[in-house]
Amino acid sequence: MPANHRKILVTSALPYANGPIHLGHLVEYIQTDIWVRFQKMRGSTCWYVCADDTHGTPIMLKAQEEGITPEELIERVGREHRADFAAFDIGFDCYYSTHSPENRELAEEIYHRLKAGGYIESRTITQLYDPVKGMFLPDRFIRGECPRCGAGDQYGDSCEACGATYAPTELKNPVSAVSGAKPVEKETEHFFFKLSAFADFLKRWVHEPGHLQPEVAHKVNEWLEAGLRDWDITRDAPYFGFEIPDAPGKYFYVWLDAPIGYMASFLHLCREKGLDFDEYWGPDSTTELRHFIGKDIIYFHALFWPAMLHGAGFRTPSAIHAHGFLTVNGEKMSKSRGTFIRARTYLDHLDPQYLRYYFAAKLGPGVDDIDLNFDDFIQRVNADLVGKVVNIASRCAGFIRKRFDNRLADSLVDPDLFIGFLDAGERIARLYENREFGKAMREIMALADAANQFIDERKPWVIAKDPARDSELQAVCTQGLNLFRILVTYLKPVLPRLAREAEAFLDIGDQPWPDVATRPILGHRINDFKPLLLRVDPAKVQAMVEASRENLAPGAAESAAVEPIAPEIDYSDFAKIDLRIARIVRAENVEGADKLLRLTLDLGGETRTVFAGIKAAYDPESLEGRLTVMVANLKPRKMRFGVSEGMVLAAGPGGKALYLLSPDEGAEPGMRVK
Repeated sequence: MPANHRKILVTSALPYANGPIHLGHLVEYIQTDIWVRFQKMRGSTCWYVCADDTHGTPIMLKAQEEGITPEELIERVGREHRADFAAFDIGFDCYYSTHSPENRELAEEIYHRLKAGGYIESRTITQLYDPVKGMFLPDRFIRGECPRCGAGDQYGDSCEACGATYAPTELKNPVSAVSGAKPVEKETEHFFFKLSAFADFLKRWVHEPGHLQPEVAHKVNEWLEAGLRDWDITRDAPYFGFEIPDAPGKYFYVWLDAPIGYMASFLHLCREKGLDFDEYWGPDSTTELRHFIGKDIIYFHALFWPAMLHGAGFRTPSAIHAHGFLTVNGEKMSKSRGTFIRARTYLDHLDPQYLRYYFAAKLGPGVDDIDLNFDDFIQRVNADLVGKVVNIASRCAGFIRKRFDNRLADSLVDPDLFIGFLDAGERIARLYENREFGKAMREIMALADAANQFIDERKPWVIAKDPARDSELQAVCTQGLNLFRILVTYLKPVLPRLAREAEAFLDIGDQPWPDVATRPILGHRINDFKPLLLRVDPAKVQAMVEASRENLAPGAAESAAVEPIAPEIDYSDFAKIDLRIARIVRAENVEGADKLLRLTLDLGGETRTVFAGIKAAYDPESLEGRLTVMVANLKPRKMRFGVSEGMVLAAGPGGKALYLLSPDEGAEPGMRVK
């Protein structure tokens, strides 16, 4: 084994076991799978593990709703997830479950080690309790009015209208989303992981080269500077999960044992294949550990996870690679528009290779969102894969079959062109290594253009008219098929199925990554060519969208936008509110905030900064210069992103259906609204 041989363990975030895989999920698994396949082609020992995330209150409640046990639910969903991943050629070495003996074993071991190190502390806390269901309520199962802006139907931890975060006990008029009952406050004992004890370690870890992308490290550094809060790792019965040793009725919070699922899945693989677990997870490990995740779970993976591992005496990750979200036709996925598409619905209509290539063509090393535009999807797949790559084989294979009994020539007509294709290999490899898949696809398609140009210039269809030029015809087509072979091998991490079928057509073995020592296939008999990939049918794309559309029942759209009227107030209470006309001088996105815009407002000589939760409804540039109405005497509120000095008024159920209030013409900034 060479001295520089790499040993790598790669994970993707664990899909939750209460629902199906959708296209948004697949961005991550396709990205990770491409990187892993590339590493394996280059000769590295690279293991790829994942698992279903199976614990928590939502799993318990959904199983109750279906009248089955949680174990039956997660077993069924696990089968569905495995089938979807296999159909998209996601090549896990082990796909497991967090509800496993290995995960219980490791969760308890890590807990005991942290406790022995003084990193676990017991505290009595007050939580909201559902007296009807007899259970403490997770934040997401409490709904009520925001304590900051008064918006109704908000979650127990954050407001979608104004972006505020708060404790569930601060929510006004709270209601249990489980039973509809009014929750009561109740004390309970919980265990806390002392994350604050790892502040110095995390500051060093975050800034070590390669651990995080620069933009992610910047965000994590902001959290570190704001101060770390200790982490509640306990949930009370009833709860589906692992009971904490020596603490009857107390369970590990799902977010504690979920990342441990990475370790447990690998431990299961080690016991199956005789691998050394400590070589990859021990404190002195020299192997690589790389996590691919979505940008929404950076906090857990870049703070809690390395702190837990370090405190328990395990190695920490070599790198955490975060990616952005998926939008469809420029917007968030929507069930009513048919753009919230399940993996299985896609598979019912389209070839999974199309999506693998399209995502690869869009993906880069950063955390920017990527967009699935259906028109672009159809055009790009048809032009690149069918019109460029597969077309090379179809243009050459027929002549080889008809005139030469499927036998390739003994030489190439342009060896330098073949060498040029090989020389591109290291450049393309660097792009794959750095997760610059979009750039890699552009490099490969530029080579495909060169191959097609070669065929256009040599014109085998013209040569074929002259039997005296048969040897030239055979050599030209042999050259084209050898260029096709190299292109398909460069695409193999993205399109393993196409590569396998091309290898069968060329009657060659499993192809490693091409290098300068790669020799052309000459004097060799190939098999009959069969179409390797069909063009995308726009009608099938539309059928997939229609199959995904969930129309609202009559009247539901209207009723969904109407919230219950709040309790009455006195006129004296209303008179305290000072509403003013304001002009939006500037509107900007807020880095790290999914819902907020930063508005700079002119009140007629005075300027205010307001953070508004209207990002989903408005493009920032469209707001600049517009008049609106704001609460001018609202007490300034310090948020994670800065100080908000008021509130703008908007109506609607939320999300894209949110409408900023605007005065009629003639209003001026600073005018009071009466």
